Amino acid sequence: MSTTIVVNQDVRAELRARAAAFRQRMTAQGTLVVNLVSSPGAGKTSLLQQTALALRDRAKPAVLVGDLATERDAERLAPYLPVAQLTTGGACHLEIPLVETGFDRLNEPCPDLLFIENVGNLVCPASHDLGEHLRVVLLSTTEGDDKPGKYPKMFRTSHALVITKSDLLPHVPFRVDAAREDARKIQPELSLFVTSSYPAEGIAAWCDFLLETLVRLRTGVLPPERK
Repeated sequence: MSTTIVVNQDVRAELRARAAAFRQRMTAQGTLVVNLVSSPGAGKTSLLQQTALALRDRAKPAVLVGDLATERDAERLAPYLPVAQLTTGGACHLEIPLVETGFDRLNEPCPDLLFIENVGNLVCPASHDLGEHLRVVLLSTTEGDDKPGKYPKMFRTSHALVITKSDLLPHVPFRVDAAREDARKIQPELSLFVTSSYPAEGIAAWCDFLLETLVRLRTGVLPPERK
């Protein structure tokens, strides 16, 4: 025997309100929040290493690293920028309470850019607002160029697409034009960057985009919300 209980309340309303409040707080202090999402192994940590190096004399970045378990990515990033580990204990995505707690543990309370390295997953994180200004989806050349059409919500709710591991393009059946076309059918306003971390290529254009967005944020021009 089962019983159906009707709850006439949006149970996620409080989380959305907290995310909006966190975003407003970061806007007020001039911090651009960037939520990095991707499949596992797409290269988020490597991109962050190269980004931190490229921004070293231009801005103060910090990062919150989300993982199901271990602190391995946080340990990799610690030599490059202030970092706090967010461990979900098995959950497939981050939520705003964990982000708030992690930010309060950072050694850099007022960074220019706050990166959130989300849990590797192209499904669940698409539905959770973490108080970010930018959502950036990474797609590695080893995954195939058909992913935007297969995971439309993630690409529709993102502001930028970073194609990673471009150094492998001669060796894998990945077409940048096909990925771009597939993604922009879903989100026509998506910015696109093609990068490699080893060797570092395309990082300058990516960092310029971040800094230009930071300037717009500080002059009152907020990135559009994507839903």
